[in-house]
Amino acid sequence: MASTGCPLGWSSSEVERLLYHEAGLRGLSGISNDVRDLLASDAPEARLALDYFVYRVGRELGSLAAALGGFDALVLTAGIGENSPEMRAGICARAEWLGVRLDEAANRAGGPRISAAGSRVSAWVIATDEERMIAEHTLGVVTRAG
Repeated sequence: MASTGCPLGWSSSEVERLLYHEAGLRGLSGISNDVRDLLASDAPEARLALDYFVYRVGRELGSLAAALGGFDALVLTAGIGENSPEMRAGICARAEWLGVRLDEAANRAGGPRISAAGSRVSAWVIATDEERMIAEHTLGVVTRAG
């Protein structure tokens, strides 16, 4: 077998399967990589995975705030940001020290603004259309290349 560069001798498809399907939330919980499944589960491993996710987001927000000297707004988007009030609440709780104060009712309603009046940092739920953006950028590259 030809060397793949992987110390375990795994093929690129095996590494891809591991990274995309067995790591992350699935790897931590042993249950699923879907936040909806983990929120519905009573398993302590599900809670651990969700808590770790929120912790990591909070850690990265702190790092970003340090690099930028603070920030004015927190935007929550895509699958988790648009669809999970529980995860948004956890993330905003981790960002309270940065000036984010959550409006619980607005969060449950899905926003768009989910920060409380007077919050130093506003928090927003913004819908995305990632496939459209990819298509538009790809068209731009192809058009310029052609």
